[in-house]
Amino acid sequence: MKSLALLRHPAFVAALVLTALTAAWALLGAPISLITQIAIYTLYGAGVNLLVGYTGLVPFGASVFFGCASYAAAFFILGRYGNDLVSLLLATVFSALLALVVGAIILRRRGLYFSLLTLAFSQIAFEIAFKWTGVTGGENGLQGVYRTSFAGPWSFHVFVVAVTVICIWLMWRIAHSPFGRVLQAVRDNEQRASSLGYNVHRFRHGALILTGTFVGFGGGLLTLMLEGVYANNLSWQHAGDSLLMTVLGGVHHVLGPLWGAIAFILLEDRLSAITENWWLVFAPILMLFALTSPEGMQGLWQRLFGRQRWTLVRLDIPPRPAAIVPFASSAAKVDRGKPLLQTIGLSKNFGSLVTAKSIDIEVHSGVLHSIIGPNGAGKTTFFNMLSGALKPSGGRILFDGSDVTRTPMHVRARLGIGRSFQILSIFQNLTVFENVRVAVQAQRTGSAKMLADAYAMEEVNAKTWSILDAVGLADVAAEPCINLPHGAKRLLEIGITLAIDSKLLLLDEPLAGLAEADRVVVADLIGKLAQTHGVLLIEHDIDRVLAISDRISVLHQGRIIADGKPADVAANPDVVAAYLGAAKDGTQSPPSSVERMAHAKAPVLLAANAVSAGYGGSTVLEAVDLAVHAGEAVALLGRNGVGKTTLLRGLSGTLAISNGSIAFEDKPLARLKPYEINRLGISLVPEGRRLFPNLTVVENLQLATRPGGIALDEVFELFPRLRERRAAKAESLSGGERQMVAIARALVVPSKLILLDEPFEGLAPAVVKEVVDALVKLRGKVAMVIVEHHAETVLPIVDRAYVLVNGQIAFAGDAAILERDHDLQARLLGVVQAEAAQARGAA
Repeated sequence: MKSLALLRHPAFVAALVLTALTAAWALLGAPISLITQIAIYTLYGAGVNLLVGYTGLVPFGASVFFGCASYAAAFFILGRYGNDLVSLLLATVFSALLALVVGAIILRRRGLYFSLLTLAFSQIAFEIAFKWTGVTGGENGLQGVYRTSFAGPWSFHVFVVAVTVICIWLMWRIAHSPFGRVLQAVRDNEQRASSLGYNVHRFRHGALILTGTFVGFGGGLLTLMLEGVYANNLSWQHAGDSLLMTVLGGVHHVLGPLWGAIAFILLEDRLSAITENWWLVFAPILMLFALTSPEGMQGLWQRLFGRQRWTLVRLDIPPRPAAIVPFASSAAKVDRGKPLLQTIGLSKNFGSLVTAKSIDIEVHSGVLHSIIGPNGAGKTTFFNMLSGALKPSGGRILFDGSDVTRTPMHVRARLGIGRSFQILSIFQNLTVFENVRVAVQAQRTGSAKMLADAYAMEEVNAKTWSILDAVGLADVAAEPCINLPHGAKRLLEIGITLAIDSKLLLLDEPLAGLAEADRVVVADLIGKLAQTHGVLLIEHDIDRVLAISDRISVLHQGRIIADGKPADVAANPDVVAAYLGAAKDGTQSPPSSVERMAHAKAPVLLAANAVSAGYGGSTVLEAVDLAVHAGEAVALLGRNGVGKTTLLRGLSGTLAISNGSIAFEDKPLARLKPYEINRLGISLVPEGRRLFPNLTVVENLQLATRPGGIALDEVFELFPRLRERRAAKAESLSGGERQMVAIARALVVPSKLILLDEPFEGLAPAVVKEVVDALVKLRGKVAMVIVEHHAETVLPIVDRAYVLVNGQIAFAGDAAILERDHDLQARLLGVVQAEAAQARGAA
């Protein structure tokens, strides 16, 4: 097994490939310097890929380190500060120091600004090198930089190949070190990494210094190869060569720079021998790869064999222990009842919009303190101020006796404030195990180690398994997070929050999107945590909040309107008027028997037959049959992970089905793209809404409007609240308002069938009622498939229901039958306990 792992090691593969190229060139009798150049540029590209692939930072001008180190090596050799090898090491140190200084300046900006700033530094260095003739030799460069440690080009070639392989091994080791794993977490989700206690800026700065070190070493090698140095490597024409090679080979693959360097240098050599305008041939090749294989040459190779994945790290995780130790927080040592958090006059405003107004609250250890309130009341804004994601406009925050009002998020996390997020915040491209492990690691010493194996931290591994077992995810520990269903991702986020051993847990709607069985598990877990931690909980499940909370505070329009024991808060008239009462206003009228019959006799709009689909070779749906008639409302129910969202994605064309057929108005959808399916009349209202945050309500709707859709006046009649918020940007809307815009967007398209994925998730009861009222008005006018985990909310308003169990249809029939049969609901959905089902049946 170990020998097989060695054969697959990137350093071994690189050694094998470079050796093969060397042998081929020797047989051809060609100058070996070309293969030496390939090895040097492989190192150059690998250093850049360390920054791009592992942190997400894209340097357009990494040539500033490559070129400046080349000159530094020449200066050290010509100045007789040592022989060529000593000068090479000094040039590498110089490049690392240069990266330290450059990073201190440019890491203040991210994204495109970071990229352009690196290019600007490279161009400044070029101007100096090209025009400071007395020192740099100007256009002619510096000559006579002789190699003294190598007898000829072959001995130097062997040296270059050897050090390149060693450097690739070092980078692979760094990628699997505690430091490297943090870089990947930062790449995936900077805010989440910061909330775990990592100083994101320092880790990025460290990554830039590493890039400067490896790239600078490559630059010094180029000086020794050429026995001279020239300014052209610093110019803007060549500044992006390393990035180009990395992207060509595959930016998310550790050996991508090797394949890119081979292709780039060999093509340049052959094409330039044919024509001076070789870029006219090379550029279309690059364009072809960019259009057909975004993951580069290695991605194309993977696609041919059906094994597409990132190869920046190995797939394995530490072995699961025979017996997992039950989870116990080692940080819960604060005396029960001790004040942990206090806010004094805490306020926040965005211009004239006030979202928090003089909030005074106190949270104690060993107390489950819940925050409730209508959508838009300012709950998440309040959490963002407590965790450090937002700076308050006024007031103070005291934690464990210290003022943390201006303390950064990562420092608050290390002090003991942990939080989950309303919108899922995990590391999508890491495994389930690594998501929790990197969070556990955050509170341990050694997170900045670069050569140790992250998986060799036994204490961290053991605690990771304990947390995964506590949240029910131990069986899927090796699964990439991107493949998890929503409910499992929500459980994972709670696991990540638990991992940092906080004194205070800020849980922002941890039950959102969970099936009832999972909600019971998570609620019990929160209750146990509250016995030893301070817990501040935001949640819309009022019945559960009242049942598990020790204290409740109610936010309305940015201010506290009630605070006290659950029974007292529930009876408070202000609370009833602002929140609870609105949730219990009336019930929805179900479709009449006449409506049901009319819809049943209507033509079949959508027919899915024996549909199977999945992700990464796994099957999620198996032989699913589903039909929707014109004007009919259909509920699609099931526990989390059974394939509800997968089926919606298959119907809308965003996921290719593996078997079966789907037809809309008798037209097959198999070969159609998502936008073509949408233009036929099928619209997906996705989970998470996915509005354009910087556009207003009206602009979001106008962007989707096509002839035949409903007019804006009809939208505002359906959702009166949007009339008042028509000029507001989507990013400032509450969750309920965003959901209304998302539904309205599907109606202006126009649509004959709307697929709604969890339309009530995370909404206050009053807002749920508004959305339900709108769907009732749409009943009969447009067909709907509604995915929802709360059966009691959706069954009264639909004609028929389907229930998925383990990717297969377990029930298909009249919604009224399923609504009345509580035993069947309990068996298929787990939405009620057996005793409750019997009690309701008796009633």
